Amino acid sequence: MPTRAPTMNHDLLDEHIVVTGGSGALGGAVLEALLARGARCHVPCVEREVPASFALAAHERVAAVPGVDLSSESSARSYFESVPPLWASIHLAGGFAAAALSETSLADFQRMLSMNAVSCFLSCREAVRAIRRSDVRGGRLVNVAARSTVKPTGGMAAYVAAKAAVAAMTESLAEELRADGILVNAILPSIIDTEVNRKAMPDADFATWPKPTEIAETIAFLVSPRNALTSGALIPVYGRA
Repeated sequence: MPTRAPTMNHDLLDEHIVVTGGSGALGGAVLEALLARGARCHVPCVEREVPASFALAAHERVAAVPGVDLSSESSARSYFESVPPLWASIHLAGGFAAAALSETSLADFQRMLSMNAVSCFLSCREAVRAIRRSDVRGGRLVNVAARSTVKPTGGMAAYVAAKAAVAAMTESLAEELRADGILVNAILPSIIDTEVNRKAMPDADFATWPKPTEIAETIAFLVSPRNALTSGALIPVYGRA
């Protein structure tokens, strides 16, 4: 089976890449970075209709599909079976909640696990199957853990536990998929500089927060053929934050 070789320009030209959470602020920046490199992007949206605010859905190389619940085994399987053979899959979809332990219910804990760990597990599994449908060896997966998994913060035990599961899963999959030439990594962001986060924390120092475009460049490298070696890494993308 041939191995895909890096190119100097448009290194993702016509490569099919899934971006879960692609309609969000970070997702938009990631899509821009991938499209600039020639990729064809597939975006599952949990909403019943593709959000009107998702302007990139109209791009000729973006295929957005509504009604996809990535925490549902049947929904995730059906979605990934519908896409062309993949080169890469980027898993940005997830959720956040913070509360003291005494105020965190079992339902809250399970919700964080479902939104973050379960959705990541199902997306990774189905993406690997879609990557293996390609006639070219290799591929790339990128997950999103969190800085708090390596620098714990109080008041968010459920969220940290869910993201720690994503980090551990990433390291395990990197070893399991090494022989397939599928490189698996995770980024560790802090609070990202988005409009929503600025409104939620108006007194914070926004200048120290990582920008979506900055994080997107790291992700674009990790999924590109230029990344020939890095796998099993938990990569800090929080700068001075």
